[in-house]
Amino acid sequence: MTSKTEQAEQAGKTGKTGRAGRAEAVAEALGYEQARDELIEVVRRLETGGTTLEESLALWERGEELAKVCRSRLDGARARLDAALAEEAAGEAEDGDTDGTP
Repeated sequence: MTSKTEQAEQAGKTGKTGRAGRAEAVAEALGYEQARDELIEVVRRLETGGTTLEESLALWERGEELAKVCRSRLDGARARLDAALAEEAAGEAEDGDTDGTP
């Protein structure tokens, strides 16, 4: 049997995890430009200072989420470019058009 204190602690942990998961999902829904712009603002606020330790930690965590989103979007774009270039190269090889002459 668990005490009320243990139940409250467990509820707090679950609630915190739920909020973090929701924040991550919201960050993932952002496009690259939106995430980048928000990340720039987070960095500016951290560099300016004047925030409490808790606010600074929350900003840092948000910045980490936004950086992941930016990295993910850029990795996806790179993969699409690589695939398009590979497809183009394969098409040229099939056509025998490797030296550019007709």
